[in-house]
Amino acid sequence: MEDDDPYLWLEEIEGDAALTWVRERNAETVAELTADPGFEALRQEVREVLGDSARIPYVVRRGPHLYNFWRDTTRLRGVWRRTTLEEYRTSDPHWETVLDVDALADEEGVPWTWAGAAVLRPCHRRALVKLSRDGADATVVREYDMDRGAFMADGFRLPEAKNSVSWIDEDHLFVGTDAGPGDLTASGYPRTVRRWRRGSPLEAAPVVFEGDHEDVSVSAWHDPTPGFERDLAVRSRDFWHSEHFLLSADGPVVRIEAPDDALVGVHRQWLLVTLRSPWLERPAGALLAFGFEAFLRGERSHEVLFTPDERTVLEGYATTRDHLVLETLTDVSSHLHLLTPSGSGTWSRRPLGEVPALSSAGVTATSPDEDGDSGEEVFFSVSGFVQPATLCRTVAGDPEVETLKRAPSRFSTEGLLVRQHFAVSADGTRVSYFVVGQEGQEGPAPVLLYGYGGFEVSLTPFHSAVTGRAWLERGGTYVIANIRGGGEYGPAWHQAALGADRVLAFDDFAAVARDLVLRGVTTPGRLGICGGSNGGLLTGVMLTRHPELFGAVVAEVPLLDMLRYHRLLAGASWVAEYGDPEDPRDRAHLLRWSPYHNLRPGMGREAGGTCPPLLLTTSTRDDRVHPGHARKMAARMRELGLPVHYYENTGGGHAGAADHEQAAYVEAVVHSFLWRSLSDDGRVPAKGEAKPR
Repeated sequence: MEDDDPYLWLEEIEGDAALTWVRERNAETVAELTADPGFEALRQEVREVLGDSARIPYVVRRGPHLYNFWRDTTRLRGVWRRTTLEEYRTSDPHWETVLDVDALADEEGVPWTWAGAAVLRPCHRRALVKLSRDGADATVVREYDMDRGAFMADGFRLPEAKNSVSWIDEDHLFVGTDAGPGDLTASGYPRTVRRWRRGSPLEAAPVVFEGDHEDVSVSAWHDPTPGFERDLAVRSRDFWHSEHFLLSADGPVVRIEAPDDALVGVHRQWLLVTLRSPWLERPAGALLAFGFEAFLRGERSHEVLFTPDERTVLEGYATTRDHLVLETLTDVSSHLHLLTPSGSGTWSRRPLGEVPALSSAGVTATSPDEDGDSGEEVFFSVSGFVQPATLCRTVAGDPEVETLKRAPSRFSTEGLLVRQHFAVSADGTRVSYFVVGQEGQEGPAPVLLYGYGGFEVSLTPFHSAVTGRAWLERGGTYVIANIRGGGEYGPAWHQAALGADRVLAFDDFAAVARDLVLRGVTTPGRLGICGGSNGGLLTGVMLTRHPELFGAVVAEVPLLDMLRYHRLLAGASWVAEYGDPEDPRDRAHLLRWSPYHNLRPGMGREAGGTCPPLLLTTSTRDDRVHPGHARKMAARMRELGLPVHYYENTGGGHAGAADHEQAAYVEAVVHSFLWRSLSDDGRVPAKGEAKPR
């Protein structure tokens, strides 16, 4: 298996033999899982939640308008629309359609999905609309006249690629794309940036910045802030190391000499540096503010805007015109803080909004380029596992906080209790996890445990009406594990599980599973796990390393072949996270836990093993994590006689679904599999039907 892979043919994404195999596996899974009498009710309930017209329409400000992209039961692909703040404050605002993606898809016969838009500042008259074919990361780019509501026949256009594009002015763009040989990195992202003038051929546009073939990507953008106009570029050498530069039209490129593992932001007169390793006698996780021009001159005097401790870390920040909003986590619960600079260079700090315990809060939009109060405007959202989202608005410096929208509760939270526990991992590390379930639950419950543990991603308390409808209302208990590899406790929490140390993330997840059993929350036979992408790798590892701990496993759009991941689609960009399979030292640790290579005869329960059933889901249009990972895992398990179900959506990209219909179907497949595997009677319970022990 290590050197002679009999299932390489399944890596041919649209090969005839591979797609025939996919159709056969899909038919088997659909026939079994959709036959449950509860499947259709599940699908309908999830579809109702996803298309709920009463959910919050989150917005961003561009000039006098608030923009929103919206999908519902009648607009599956969605509509880009806008309104005013005055209208938005009403219970039923009037929306002006800017672009109808459903109508565009019907007109052109292409399954377009919305991938965002870059709007020209400060006039907001033109947009570079990005459209994805069936949910892929690759997009086409078309210039759109926002006053006329139409694409410009002679406007800027880019063919399908993993494009990077930014306005310089109305007649010039920074463009990273596949314009010919050598323009892409080994990861499939732009290697060069061109300065493209309107009306000229893209191929003739001069290259103004470039990286190496082995880099992850490069990009450039123009900052149009009046008085602080700049052209900036970044070269991402790998996922965690980048170099930042100041570009000029006729002078040399100037390196911004911040640490290459830091997060670097430029806002007006400030250079903002978030540290991932100690620097200037400041600890990893600190946020530093420098004068931008002084920094370029070599000065290193700065203000410390945030310093972490063992429990509290910086999750992120947002800028208004003259303020910063910090998002922090204390034991994985959120807090917001408003920072105000003084004339002397120091910054004052005060709490922003009220955030209940065991909740999440985050800034959803600011408008630092706008004039007046709009430039100091902050939209932020607060939610929790059993607390639907509330969207608030404030103006920095004004103590008043306005509640704009409240999401309805789409599932019953009566009797549900949220608790936070700490498991002890194999090396003695305390690992946080959240449990959402019925207070006073008698006997072990069916439990769905979710994890990710990678790429500095934090799993905070969040409100999921889909989980509420499909799992909690039916008597299940839901658990989120904050394992190493994530960002819940700062850079060190992530870095502890890099490369050969990835096993610590796996140990953490297994420790949470054992702690749930020790506390009497569940039993191994009633404990299901789910994860997607890197989380799919996590659950795949659990299947092969700790099969005795679980009753069912779900891996969505997963990485599973860790000896070939770097050769498949965007996989080369993740070498800094996992290790390089071409390096013998890294290959050795990858082989120890690569799920595809650790399947073995005798794992099945009929042979005395403990292998739980596995459901693999993926997408033919996923151009980030290759569907071959899931395909080959399923084929190998079938060869070994191990219990596996496989479902591949034809569209959807890395999200696994391109619209609400697809998403509802996939969610119903996943939850039907879990209930059939974990419930006493092997069926999907009806809504509100608590499952007895």
